[in-house]
Parts: sequence; C-alpha cells; structure tokens
Amino acid sequence: MSYVEMPGARVPIRMWADPATVEDVALRQLHNVATLPWIKGLAVMPDVHFGKGATVGSVIAMHGAVCPAAVGVDIGCGMSAVRTSLTANDLPGDLSRLRSKIEQAIPVGRGMHDEAVDPGRVYGLPTSGWGDFWDRFDTVADAVKFRRDRAARQMGSLGSGNHFVEFCLDEAGAVWLMLHSGSRNIGKELAEYHIGQAQKLPHNQGLVDRDLAVFTADTPQMAAYRNDLFWAQEYARHNRAIMMGLYKEVVRREFRKAKVTFEQEISCHHNYVAEERYEGMDLLVTRKGAIRAGSGEYGIIPGSMGTGSYIVRGLGNEASFNSASHGAGRRMSRNAAKRRYSARDLEEQTRGVECRKDSGVVDEIPAAYKPIEQVIERQRDLVEVVAKLKQVVCVKG
Repeated sequence: MSYVEMPGARVPIRMWADPATVEDVALRQLHNVATLPWIKGLAVMPDVHFGKGATVGSVIAMHGAVCPAAVGVDIGCGMSAVRTSLTANDLPGDLSRLRSKIEQAIPVGRGMHDEAVDPGRVYGLPTSGWGDFWDRFDTVADAVKFRRDRAARQMGSLGSGNHFVEFCLDEAGAVWLMLHSGSRNIGKELAEYHIGQAQKLPHNQGLVDRDLAVFTADTPQMAAYRNDLFWAQEYARHNRAIMMGLYKEVVRREFRKAKVTFEQEISCHHNYVAEERYEGMDLLVTRKGAIRAGSGEYGIIPGSMGTGSYIVRGLGNEASFNSASHGAGRRMSRNAAKRRYSARDLEEQTRGVECRKDSGVVDEIPAAYKPIEQVIERQRDLVEVVAKLKQVVCVKG
C-alpha cells in the first residue's frame, strides 16, 4: 500500500493512513504544519494522532529551520531490543519473580537511582566517552543547570506513560528483551525551555499556531537549541543503553544455568531531529513518533502492553523521507481511556502477560491503541517485517 496525497498550503501531505480515520484536530495540525515558510516536505505515518504542537506520527522536512514542538518534549525517546539465546522452553511457569527483579534493577515512574549508575559496572557497556558526555552538560541552557544531579540519577530509569520494559517471545520461541524510554525529565525541561524561547522570536508571531514556532539557521538561538537537542538525544540513547545493561544482568542471573548470550542490539529514536539530504538539499528532518527506515536499517515498532510488536527492516522509501511509524498510535486519549475502561477490562485484555493490572495504568490498555497489525499493513512499502514479538512480561511505571 502506498500513500494518499492531500493538498497542503506549501507542500502536499503524504499520508500512509486513511484520512477518514484521522481525527479532525490532527488533520488541522497537519495543514498548519504545511503552511510553514521553511517546509520542504511532510509525511504522515499510519499511527498518526493528535499531539501538542505537531502531530504524533509526522515527519517534517525543513530547510534552514527546525520546530522544537515537532520533536516533542521527550527528546530522543525511542526503543531498544535484543535477541537472546533463551527460548520459551527455558522459562518458568510463573514469571512474577522475573518482573519483580526487573523493577528492582530499573527505577520506574518518577523513580531514579539512589546514586548515579557507574557505566563501568554495567554489563556490556563501553567504559569510554561518558566523562566527555557529562562535561558537555556545562554547555546546555542555564535554565536547567540545577538539574544535573537529578539527570545523573535518572540515567538508567524508565519513566511512566507509554514507556515500558518487556520480555518477549518471537514466533520461533526465541526470547527478546525490549524497552522504550527517552531523555526523562532533563529532556522535557530542555524542550519546554526552547519552545518558550522560540515563541518569543519576531519571525514566529504571524504563524497559524504558536506551538509551531521555529528557530532559523545561522542564529544564536538555533545554535543553542541544536547543542541542547543533540545532547538530550545522546542522553536518551545512553539512558536506554544503561537500562538494557541492567536488564541483561537481571536475565543472566535469573537464568544462570542457561548461560545466556545476547545478539547485537537494535536501537532507534522516534522523537528527534536528523540532518539528511533529499533532492539535492540539506534538510533538518524532524521525526515525532516516527523512526528512520533507510534501506536495510533495523527498527522497532511496538504495539501495546497486551499485543504484539515488530522488528522491521527499512526499505529506504524517500517519499516518506526514509521513515516509518513508531508504534501502533493511540486511538483515544488517556482521559478517554480512563473514563471508558476499568482495571477489570485491563486484566482481560492483558491475560497471559505478567504486568500491572491496576487502575494506575488503565490509560495504557490495549484498546486505547490502534491495531498494530493494521498499522504494519499500511506501511508495507516502508518496511519489511523481520520478527513478530509477543510480550510475556511487561513492566510499566
């Protein structure tokens, strides 16, 4: 299936979703994005839904400008996954102990480590480069400098909302470890600070939506944002790497007799900016709720806490700016899900998964998300499926 093209003010809107199924407010956002003077292309993924500022599931290519709200407040949010040597035959009948051990090793929700994690003591992590990374914190916005200790202790923690740690089986019975998280509070505060700075700039005063305020090339504000953005994206990647190392150590200990080994990790951002070249132009490509899917590049497209997820390989479709969806995408808001469903509904929809089944995570109920199989089907020209996973343990904050 290919895309549907809708007219936009400055560029066409290429949609890998059925426009009839997209909320009116999301369509309005997309049309607003297409009015930006700097825009060179707009691609919409099949998991598209309304978001603050820019639509979730949108890929925005601009020349000489970048929109902080089109990245989202969780800068660098993304996924990591790794296949292990374990199989379904290695698993005990009761997985509650494994879930408990994961929760002890990786702080969830608003939690953080009592002390900053020493990367040199985490399984499988490189020991070099960490000092330089933290030295660069001195160059980020003064407004967040007081958060250094918190940022250090949140490194290697999960967060809440749609973030998760999962223990999965593929269709061949192999065990995969998978997790989803981003730049935690420090990324959020950097994003909110720069969105506020952009909204004050004169060239943004006439925009149809003030949340679409941009920084433009060769300005001090753009330089400051790019510095902080790329640092936060690196923080998010390090955060997932430390969590995965802690997770691997839990699995090694719990399955000591099996002498677990791990294949190479797959990792991808889905809220970020990249410098890429299309049609002879150097562009800033913003993916908010979208992964890069260049030819042969591996990606991860999760469903919900009770459905399957997919490991995919990109097909390099330049019409989508080499992109694909970041997940199933919500079909109702968190508040709507809480009003409509109960903890009993959650228990029913997550049967067979060792996970929280209480009212605190009802907003993450599978029915609040689009069917992941349909989302995958609509992007067959963007990615090919490598493996389908089904979680047996899901940890949420």
